[in-house]
Amino acid sequence: MGCDLTRETVETMMTEWHKSDWRAKPRVQMPDYMDEAKLKGVEARLASYPPLVFAGEARRLKHLMGQVSRGEAFLLQGGDCAESFAAFNADTIRDTFKVMLQMAMVLTYGAKVPVVKVGRMAGQFAKPRSAPTEVVDGVELPSYRGDIINGFDATPEARVPDPDRMLQGYLQAAASLNLLRAFSTGGYADVHKVHAWTLGFTHAPEAEKYREIASRISDTLEFMEAMGIRDEASHTLQTVEFFTSHEALLLEYEEALTRVDSTTGQWLAGSGHMIWIGDRTRQPDGAHVEFARGVQNPIGLKCGPSMTSGHLKALMSRLNPRNEAGRLTLIARFGAGTVGEHLPRLIRAVQEEGANVAWVCDPMHGNTIKSSSGYKTRPFDAVLREVREFFAIHNGEGTIPGGVHFEMTGADVTECTGGVRAVTDEDLSSRYHTACDPRLNASQSLELAFLVAEELSQRRRKVAQAEAV
Repeated sequence: MGCDLTRETVETMMTEWHKSDWRAKPRVQMPDYMDEAKLKGVEARLASYPPLVFAGEARRLKHLMGQVSRGEAFLLQGGDCAESFAAFNADTIRDTFKVMLQMAMVLTYGAKVPVVKVGRMAGQFAKPRSAPTEVVDGVELPSYRGDIINGFDATPEARVPDPDRMLQGYLQAAASLNLLRAFSTGGYADVHKVHAWTLGFTHAPEAEKYREIASRISDTLEFMEAMGIRDEASHTLQTVEFFTSHEALLLEYEEALTRVDSTTGQWLAGSGHMIWIGDRTRQPDGAHVEFARGVQNPIGLKCGPSMTSGHLKALMSRLNPRNEAGRLTLIARFGAGTVGEHLPRLIRAVQEEGANVAWVCDPMHGNTIKSSSGYKTRPFDAVLREVREFFAIHNGEGTIPGGVHFEMTGADVTECTGGVRAVTDEDLSSRYHTACDPRLNASQSLELAFLVAEELSQRRRKVAQAEAV
């Protein structure tokens, strides 16, 4: 980072907001640490560590999210519900990255615009919970809040919040980012290799209906190669930009990794390229909004059924007072069958304010049910239905459906029911590995990408027809 600004200018900009200002605001969904001295020691160590991401990367993502808001790009955001310390390994990162590349290729073909790839990775360790305690095998325990806060084991000792877990979270995030950067630029992301993986999925008998799109992509790549485009654009075709994101829930961790960018004098949340505020922590006068408003990163805001028009207007004003394109992403999460009840009024609130936002669909959180076998699950058909309702509402309102946000994994888990390789209620117990909420597996994720690509293709044709008239 350079030193283009004078010390006086930087100090003036810094006095407008400080990274610890959230501590004077009401806090929710955060742990109470028993050992204050230990907590302060961990925060000091984290504050001395290098940031995980850099200001130029965050600004680049903000620029790309501005394109998403205008319909010039499409956002694919996906990854774990909650990253696990125990399940952390290179294969897990590789497999999720691989599926996201496959999904992005299919979505790019359908949308005919670049796909911005953002993982729920390298920081998605903390989870809000609906209650402070839970009953496990008849014993009431403090709720599991993610590995960065407490342990998953159903014992009183494991459920005590431990500040040292933040140090382990930092080290795992750093290792994940190192591997993701290597995969992004080291040839693993070559477009021909990615398409070969996708063909493997479509050659399966149950995926026959997606073969036509895969064949068209093959024809396009063959045409490009015949024209010599592969050699001329080899770098573009062999590398990708990949960003990370997470819910900024544990503010002690976020504050410790927040730095001043000496080039601009602005604060940067150094924990990830994009951070978001959850549906349970979006109080305009609360700690989480106070923290997010002061950093230059792109900010996501989850919008659930309880979000009112007035509430949204207040949040947009607080989180994006300069109305920057790419700064604020509204992540709608209502549940299949209820999108039409909630989304139109929020779209009108945005239009009334003239706000620059990107609209993204999270079809996971509103569609969680308890299966007949007792497992928490999400039906694939409900996830797809919410996506289609999201597109239909935006088409009707003349606004832009900018992206999708999935909880997913590259592993062959059985946590969500349905899909072409139909997972049934009876199958859930065979490979149910999530520490928190159910995730789409690799097959379901890629199938959903094909179905979203069809929605994007139809929208593109309708827009072209309208412009022709």
